[in-house]
Amino acid sequence: MSVVDDASETQKRNIELATGRSMDEWVALARSSGHERHSDILAWLKTQHGFSHGNANLIALLVKRGAVATGELDLVATMYSGTRTAVRPLHDHVIAQVVAFGGDVELAPKQAYVSLRRAKQFGTVGPGPKGTLEIGVNLSGHEATERLQAGGGMCTHRVRIASVAECDTELLGWLHEAYERA
Repeated sequence: MSVVDDASETQKRNIELATGRSMDEWVALARSSGHERHSDILAWLKTQHGFSHGNANLIALLVKRGAVATGELDLVATMYSGTRTAVRPLHDHVIAQVVAFGGDVELAPKQAYVSLRRAKQFGTVGPGPKGTLEIGVNLSGHEATERLQAGGGMCTHRVRIASVAECDTELLGWLHEAYERA
C-alpha cells in the first residue's frame, strides 16, 4: 500500500472513531441528503455535521465517484464514464505507447488522471475539456509553445489531443524525454 493509501485509510478510521458511524454509513447518508454537487455535499457535511474540510472532502469524493469506502473502485473506468466514454480508446492508446518506454513505468490512477511514474512522476493522462485527452508532461526548462502549453498543478506542460493521429512522434518524444529525466 502506498503512503497516500495509508493516509486515506488512517483518515477513514479516524472519521469512524470520531463519529461512531462507518464510512459506508456516511456515504449513504450523504447520498440520501439530496445534495448532488461536490461543493453542496461538502458544505452540508461541514455545517450539519461539524466535519473539517478534509474529512468532508473525502466523503464527498466517495459519494461522487460512485463507490463506498470499503469497496474496490476502477478509477480509470469511472474517469471515462458518461460523456467521456469516447475518450477512453485514446487514453488506452497513449498509455500503451508510454508503457513501451520501459518495464519501470508505473501507472497510478487518481481521481481525475493517471499518474505516469518512474522514480518520480513524469506525466499524467486524463480526460480534458470538450472530448479531448489531456497529457501532462514534466519538462522543466522547455519553452511553452502553441501545442506544448504551459501546465499547472502536477506538470510543467500539457498537450490536448482529440485523435490517435495526434499521438505522434513529437508528443511521444516529449513524453519519452520526461520519462528519461524521471
